[in-house]
Amino acid sequence: MLDPVTTSQGVAVVHLFCERTPDTDDAAVIAAVKTAEADEVQVVTVAVLGHKASLCFMALHADGWKLRDLQTGLVAAGLMVVDSFVSITELSEYAQGLPEEMANMRLHPDLPPEGKHAWCFYPMTKRRNVDQNWYALPYDDRKALMMEHGTSGRKFAGRIVQLITASTGLDDWEWGVTLFGVKLDDLKDTVYTMRYDTASAVYAEFGAFYTGLVGPVEEILARTA
Repeated sequence: MLDPVTTSQGVAVVHLFCERTPDTDDAAVIAAVKTAEADEVQVVTVAVLGHKASLCFMALHADGWKLRDLQTGLVAAGLMVVDSFVSITELSEYAQGLPEEMANMRLHPDLPPEGKHAWCFYPMTKRRNVDQNWYALPYDDRKALMMEHGTSGRKFAGRIVQLITASTGLDDWEWGVTLFGVKLDDLKDTVYTMRYDTASAVYAEFGAFYTGLVGPVEEILARTA
């Protein structure tokens, strides 16, 4: 057996965006998910709306090999991975000193949240333009902007559960943002409101958005056949 490849804190996260092929075996897909869950991997199964993918499997575990095993099992079951995102949970430099319970929720989230079946994911990066370079700002200025950003997000408490994961050095973008909402317009309202914050309006670049519906793997497969 290969040694585990782990995080020093928090967990590794992979979003696997998949399409069916003529060889897709739903029973084998379900078995791959159940095998991962039995190995203590959290798996969120999503029916993706639109043309970018049919399914997403969002998986979390401290050991990267367990996430790779799930990916291998899904491909062996006949799914084709058409896009992906690799990241880790973290406590950002602006969130130091959080109460233990809040810090643990960021590092070790319990997903999917109950009653929130609307879902979206998007990657983002901070700009490095000559006149819009986030990393050239003093720390105190960046922290103040992130505090403003966090205040906007807290307006959606109860409607939205947000997971921000770090991907610098792991993927093409610096962060991944996953939102779980009660209703689809909760997702829109949150992103629209927070884009007016200076941290987003001036300094943020966003990648492609994926939107979908969360449910048990058996039902998601039945509804996306």
